[in-house]
Amino acid sequence: MPQIDLPLEKLYAYEGINPKPADFEQYWERALNEMKSVDPQVELIPAQFQVPFAECFHLYFTGVRGARIHAKYIRPKGQNKPHPAILQFHGLSMDSGDWQDKVAYAALGVSVVSMDCRGQGGLSEDVGSVKGNTLHGHIIRGIDNDPDDLLYRHMFLDAAQLAGIVIGMPEVDPTKVAAIGISQGGGLTLACGALEPRVSKLAPVYPYLSDYLRVWEMDLDVAAYEEIRTYFRKFDPQHKRKNEVFEKLGYIDIQHLAPRIKGEVMMATGLMDTITPPSTQFAAFNKITSPKRVEIYPDFAHEWLPGFADKTMTFIAEWL
Repeated sequence: MPQIDLPLEKLYAYEGINPKPADFEQYWERALNEMKSVDPQVELIPAQFQVPFAECFHLYFTGVRGARIHAKYIRPKGQNKPHPAILQFHGLSMDSGDWQDKVAYAALGVSVVSMDCRGQGGLSEDVGSVKGNTLHGHIIRGIDNDPDDLLYRHMFLDAAQLAGIVIGMPEVDPTKVAAIGISQGGGLTLACGALEPRVSKLAPVYPYLSDYLRVWEMDLDVAAYEEIRTYFRKFDPQHKRKNEVFEKLGYIDIQHLAPRIKGEVMMATGLMDTITPPSTQFAAFNKITSPKRVEIYPDFAHEWLPGFADKTMTFIAEWL
């Protein structure tokens, strides 16, 4: 078969090349302290969509920098004891999706919380104001400001904060909370599990937001990573600030957060993926020290991976 990245045996050994800032751990401890200082002011509003076996709500909470974050929340009816819950994260520019694709888990007796990322297709707010280009812009949003202003910092914290809210719900078993997502959602799944290590199962599909320098050196800073190329073309056309830029991106590189994950991980990767190249995914996967496995799809790219949704449901249903 054709090969667009490293051979599989080298993928399992690949450690990533994007630099990790020297103060990375302090950066995220400071970020988590900021998150914990926020009163989330959780609000549940019954949704118009309802089904006989579950209750559907719009869940709102206040995240860092004062943004009001929205999620869909479905909880099964008739549960007399705490039950498992799933955090669901969506792909780039999309939203939390329809209620319909979540009710299968509720029918099993599992609650589902699906977050809208700030500044994308859903109902969450993006209240930040930063310098520089935002044309394509979420990876580089805030890169000309202090690193604490990076937009994905805030989104990673939103995911962790929502996980903490769900873990604290009286109807939820705090030992049985999972995170799932595809592409950007896969990256947020890993970030969530790293920043809220009580998340005990993670099922990311070809996670995005990893090893930015590798993407750039592969000349694949197009599509989902196009904003990196746009940034250099408009603001550093001779690459004089290359090292500075990629080091700052290292703060929001999930490969550097991955060692913090405590939950069990089941990742899916298509070896023909030119959107989130396999090596960038393995840069994160190989740094995870908790129980883990990866489901390989040799002939598939950044697309639906047949059977993995069923594998994910089985992975979660082990709790039942």
